[in-house]
Amino acid sequence: MTPGARVSAAIEILNAMADGLPAEQAMTRWARSSRFAGSKDRAAVRDYVFDVLRQRRTAAHFGGGETGRALMIGLLRAQGVDLGALFTGEGHAPQPLSEPEQTAADAPTGSATLWNLPDWVIPDFTESLGDRAEAVALALQSRAPITLRVNLAQSNPGSAAAQLADLGIETRANPRAASALTVVEGERKIRNSSLYLEGKVELQDASSQAIVAAMPKAGRVLDYCAGGGGKALAIAMYPDVEVFAHDIDPRRMNDLPARAARAGCVIPQFETDDLAAKAPFDVVLCDAPCSGSGAWRRSAEGKWTLTAARLQELNAIQDSILDAAADLTAPKGSLVYATCSVLSCENEDRAKAFLSRHPDWKITFEQRFDVDEFGDGFYTTHLMRV
Repeated sequence: MTPGARVSAAIEILNAMADGLPAEQAMTRWARSSRFAGSKDRAAVRDYVFDVLRQRRTAAHFGGGETGRALMIGLLRAQGVDLGALFTGEGHAPQPLSEPEQTAADAPTGSATLWNLPDWVIPDFTESLGDRAEAVALALQSRAPITLRVNLAQSNPGSAAAQLADLGIETRANPRAASALTVVEGERKIRNSSLYLEGKVELQDASSQAIVAAMPKAGRVLDYCAGGGGKALAIAMYPDVEVFAHDIDPRRMNDLPARAARAGCVIPQFETDDLAAKAPFDVVLCDAPCSGSGAWRRSAEGKWTLTAARLQELNAIQDSILDAAADLTAPKGSLVYATCSVLSCENEDRAKAFLSRHPDWKITFEQRFDVDEFGDGFYTTHLMRV
């Protein structure tokens, strides 16, 4: 595909999303109808689409509209790209700019446009992050780092980094977790690399790894909201730990047995109705459903689809998860709560609300991780009975 054809493909996908199709479905539909597109073409088109999602308000401002074409014009203009070289109308390239499209808007001044956030979320965002709000908002507009978790049961970061380098995958140590390596080159080689296939490394955000690193590591541990099982796998690499996984929707854990086998561990899965009989657990981890605001640079569509009503619904779900998990926690055990959110209403406020309902519990540990070059935004707290 020519550079212009890639822009046309991104416009097509963005228009499909405007008609109500989720980003991943729109991408998949385009890819299936465009078998001629190579892997580099698909990656380039995907980057365009997700860059627009991360910077949608800026793109609309500089492009003068919300259509796929306007958004791509605005994105490329903000990036300082020569639009005339891409909008030629030749082959599969988009048509040349019209006279109105050739006029660029002045630089934006409003926080909503500069921060690329919905209006309604800015007060919560600012209250939650204080003087860090602008830096986090800007960080959410860039692409997230690709981070590996070294399986400490099978390797160590120094050895893994050297072996990855031999395979053309360059990494550097990530200060957020001892097991974390940030990939700086060769990311598309990871999934076919011997270290990945042998379970010596897994893809996992460094802040997510830090959540696990901060947990108590002994006895029976339940990953209560396991999802794909990334944190359960990270817990399992430590000695003297027996890990179990649960999710309200067991289908989310379908890939976990194969991933565990690759990592050299076994993680039994429990149905919801079986948990009471299997309890108590020394540690119960609740990586609760949340807005995902700390990871919006990975799932940028989420910040535009989230509503205030949905956020309130998530708060209620988070409270119910903590209450249910408390009943599964051993008397001297730890209830670990975590989210990939930067909003206080999903983090500190939920811990306070839990303590108001359970005055015989206390906070023993609490930490935030901001969105930056090392990892996503996360929050975690440890709760214990007094």
